[in-house]
Amino acid sequence: MSQSPPSLVDVDALATKAGVSREASALLASAEVVDLHLETFIPPRLWGYDLHRSHAGRFPWGRFFGHLDLPRVHGGGLTTAMWSIATNILQPRARRAAVLQENVAALVASLERDQHVRVVTNARELSSARGEGRHAALVCVQGGNAFELRASSGAIECEHVDPSGKITRVTVVHLSSSSLGATSSPLHVGGPAGLSDMGRAMVRALDRARVFVDLAHVSEAGFWDAMAAHDRTLPAIVTHTGMKSVHDLWRNIDDRQARAIADTGGVIGVIFQASFLGPSWGSGRARDVRAVVAHLEAVIRAAGEEAAAIGSDYDGFILPTADLRDGELAYARLVQSMLEAGWREERIRNVLGLNFLRSFARLRPG
Repeated sequence: MSQSPPSLVDVDALATKAGVSREASALLASAEVVDLHLETFIPPRLWGYDLHRSHAGRFPWGRFFGHLDLPRVHGGGLTTAMWSIATNILQPRARRAAVLQENVAALVASLERDQHVRVVTNARELSSARGEGRHAALVCVQGGNAFELRASSGAIECEHVDPSGKITRVTVVHLSSSSLGATSSPLHVGGPAGLSDMGRAMVRALDRARVFVDLAHVSEAGFWDAMAAHDRTLPAIVTHTGMKSVHDLWRNIDDRQARAIADTGGVIGVIFQASFLGPSWGSGRARDVRAVVAHLEAVIRAAGEEAAAIGSDYDGFILPTADLRDGELAYARLVQSMLEAGWREERIRNVLGLNFLRSFARLRPG
């Protein structure tokens, strides 16, 4: 886009509410700001949370849920996001594919009730939506076991992965291991350490369908199994994680993994979950927005500036650092922290959104 599309951000009001400089608020308002992972469809599914009204300051006050809604998406400057549909592992396997399609339709319908939102499936549609000043929403799936996989001799057809034509990303494995492979979480008990034959077939099918292969949550062995099966001419991503070089935790990735993603032209989104960013005591490190910047800088050191991105995991039952619990204020506070860390404007714009947009254009130009 040659010029900034119209913004719904009130620069002065946001600066005051977020407690940031006008420079930070104005930079945010003029930037493409992409969040690689929102779970904000979970609360509507669980108890009818209304995406169309602001829940700022309401229960549970940004603890676990209530981080975002569409008024705060617009007011906080979030221009594009990957909206996730999480797999319910208690759902009978035979019903999962049908339920997924119902959820895709429900999410799309809910988002597009807002005149300032457009659901997009490729880079051309995204650019068009942003040129109109609309928030561009990408529909994603967390947990590849959501699909009713019709496999024959390890083959999975593209149309079985995305019959709706709306899905742009699949997080192959979620918090529990599945028929596709092993999770990185402590919930993995027994079974293979990496991906199964079905999991590798799933990666190949996602590539054929031009759906992002997301390797957040997968075990380290599964990560490398996926990369071996993946078409390296297409970008792979890790949408919401931290870096082990900053905080060595089961949920985070190491420098070698970050470089492997960058080598495909993909990006790594840094999560806002406080416990993934660092320990709460004894480390001498900040446990606030500055910790997110520290992880982004670790991505840049390991894999280059074009590999770093944001993946908050808002409303994914996470406890963000206290200053990031309100999604309307968080992105402005992140920009302020970047400026205070001495980041140049070009780097800020790249990490906020341009890095991901380049990857998406490579995968799905449209």
